[in-house]
Amino acid sequence: MEEVDYHADERSKAEFDVEAMKIVWAGSRHVLEVSDRIARLVASDPVFRKDNRAMLSRKELFKNTLRKAAHAWKRIIELRLSEEEASKLRVYVDEPSFTDLHWGMFVPAIKGQGTEEQQQKWLPLAYKMQIIGCYAQTELGHGSNVQGLETTATFDPQTDEFVIHSPTLTSSKWWPGGLGKVSTHAVVYARLITDGEDHGIHGFIVQLRSLDDHSPLPGITVGDIGMKFGSGAFNTVDNGVLRFDHVRIPRNQMLMQVSQVTREGKYVQSNVPWQLIYGTMVFVRQTIVADASSALSRAVCIATRYSCARRQFGSQNGLETQVIDYKTQQSRLFPLLASAYAFRFVGEWLKWLYTDVTQRLQANDFSTLPEVHACTAGLKSITTAATADGIEECRKLCGGHGYLHCSGLPELFAVYIPACTYEGDNIVLLLQVARFLVKTVSQLPSGKKPVRTTAYMGRAEHLLQCRCDVQRAEDWLKPNVILEAFEARATRMSVACAKNLSEFSNPEDGFAELSADLVEAAVAHCQLIVVSKFIEKLQQDIPGKGVKRQLEILCGVYALHLIHKHLGDFLSTGYITPKQGSLANEQLRSLYAQVRPNAITLVDAFNYTDHYLGSILGCYDGNVYPKLYEEAWKDPLNDTVVPDGYHEYIRPLLKQQLRTARL
Repeated sequence: MEEVDYHADERSKAEFDVEAMKIVWAGSRHVLEVSDRIARLVASDPVFRKDNRAMLSRKELFKNTLRKAAHAWKRIIELRLSEEEASKLRVYVDEPSFTDLHWGMFVPAIKGQGTEEQQQKWLPLAYKMQIIGCYAQTELGHGSNVQGLETTATFDPQTDEFVIHSPTLTSSKWWPGGLGKVSTHAVVYARLITDGEDHGIHGFIVQLRSLDDHSPLPGITVGDIGMKFGSGAFNTVDNGVLRFDHVRIPRNQMLMQVSQVTREGKYVQSNVPWQLIYGTMVFVRQTIVADASSALSRAVCIATRYSCARRQFGSQNGLETQVIDYKTQQSRLFPLLASAYAFRFVGEWLKWLYTDVTQRLQANDFSTLPEVHACTAGLKSITTAATADGIEECRKLCGGHGYLHCSGLPELFAVYIPACTYEGDNIVLLLQVARFLVKTVSQLPSGKKPVRTTAYMGRAEHLLQCRCDVQRAEDWLKPNVILEAFEARATRMSVACAKNLSEFSNPEDGFAELSADLVEAAVAHCQLIVVSKFIEKLQQDIPGKGVKRQLEILCGVYALHLIHKHLGDFLSTGYITPKQGSLANEQLRSLYAQVRPNAITLVDAFNYTDHYLGSILGCYDGNVYPKLYEEAWKDPLNDTVVPDGYHEYIRPLLKQQLRTARL
C-alpha cells in the first residue's frame, strides 16, 4: 500500500506544537528520545511480531513468549543497553512475560528486604539472569489478606534450617507469574515459626528447580494454573501453583534486613526500621499508576483515530459525518483523553514522592508514611478502575469493528484488567484510604496538622461552611474554583463518615456497616489529588506554542466531567447549587468543542508506533478498510476454501443425509 496520510487533514487543524507536547507527555526530551529509539528498534525486528498471537495454541503462545524474552535479552547484551533502555525495550515488546516478575518483583524484593550480604550474593545472579525469580505471596485461599497466609517456615535449630511447608490445600501458592514453568527461585512469603511461636509473615529465598535440568527439587510440587481471560493477553505467562512438603533451606535465606533469626533460633528485630518495606510498595504502586496512563492512552489513541476515519450517517456534500463530530462520541471519548493526561501527571508526581519517601526513610523520618500509604493505595485504585472501564468504553466507541481482535482493544482490555486486583484489590485499598481519612478527621480537634495531600483538611472549618460563588459558566474555568469544589466535597464526605461512625459503640461494626459510604469518601479524596496535581502541573513553565493552552482545556475537561459524573456528591454536600451544576455542564460542552480540532494531534503526542498500538483501527495513516480486509484473509480458517468438516457435517446436512441412530 502506498504511504498516504488519510488523517493529514485532521492533523492540519492542530492549534499547538505536537513535538513540544510529545516532550511533556514523555516527561523530558531525554525520555522521549530513548523511548522513540527503542520503540522503533522493537517495531523493526520481525522476532517481536505480535499480530498472530490470537491464532496460537496455549503451548505455542507460551513458547513464542520464551523466544521473544530470550531474543530481547540477547539484544540487550549485544547493544549494551542501559538499564533504562532495557526496561523500555521490555515495555515495547508489549507481551506479558516471566521477565516482568523477575525484574519487577523478585529483584526489588531482594533489594528492599535483603541484607548487604544477601544482596551481594543474589543480585549479581539475578542481574545476569543466571537465576530467574518470581514473587510467591498470594495463595489459593488468601490474596488481599496477607496476614492470613498459611504457608509456614519453621526454624529447626538442630540443622540451622527453615522448613517451608504447605499445611493445607488453600495454602498452595497460586497466581505468581513466572512460577508455573520458568522460575528457578522464588521469594516466598510464609509465617515464621520459632520455638512454637508465630512471628507473622516474612520473606524467604527458596530454590524451586534444579539449575542443571530444571526439574523441581524434592518436596516441591509446581505447575501452571491454566488459561485466563482473553485469547493472547496474560496467557503468555505461566501463572503458577506451588506446594511445599517440608522443604529445607539454609537459615541465611530468610530476607533479614528488618528482622533476623539467630543461630540459636532467637527472633530479633534489627535497627533497620520495618517501615523501609513501604518504599518497595510505593515504588510498585507508582509504576502501576504510570501503566494505567499508558494503557488508557493507547485505547484512547485507537478510538480517537478511528473516530476520525469512520464516517456514518448525515451525508453533507456527499460525505457522511465523521463519527468524532457527534457530541455523544465527544462526551464519552474526550474525558478519557483528559484522564490519560491527568494520570500521566499524577504518575510523574508519584515518582517524585517515591524519591522523597526513600530519603526520609533513610533519615529515619516516618512522619509522612501513613499519608504516603493512603495516597499511593488510593491512586492505584482509582486509576486502574478508570482505565479498565475506559478501555472497554473505547472498544464501544469503535462500534462493531472494535470487537475484532485486530482492533487491538480486546487484547489490551484482557491484559489490563487484572491490575484492578493485583497489588491490592481496589475496594480493599479504598477502605484503607477511608480509615486514614477518618483518623485524620478525628485528630483535627487536637490541633494535629494534616500533611501534604490531606493538608486541605486543616481548613475543614472553612470548607464545611463555604459555598461556591460561580455565577457564569466560564467561572468554572478558574483553578481555585475547581479546587475548592473538590476540597469541599472531599472534606464534607469524610467528616460525615466520621460523624456517622462515632455513633457506633464499636467502631469496627460501624466500619463494616458504612463501608460503601467510606469507599465514596475515599474516591472523592483521591479524585481531588488527581485534579490538584493536574492544576500544579499547569503552574509550571511549559514551553511550546499552544501546549499549555491545550493542557488547560484538558484539565477543565477532567475536572468538570467528574463534577458532572458525581453531581450528587456536590449537590448533597451542599457546596454547589443545581444551577451551578448545570453551568458546569454547559462549560464542559464548550470545552469539548475546543478539544475537537486538536483531538488527533493530542493522541499523536503519545508517540506510539503502529507496532506498539497493535491496532488496525488506530494505525497512524488512518487507511483502515484495506488493512482490515487484508487482515481477514490471514486467518487460518481461510487457509482452505472449503472448510475442514464439510464432508462430515455440512454436506450430509445439506443433502439431508445425516445418519440418525436407530432405536
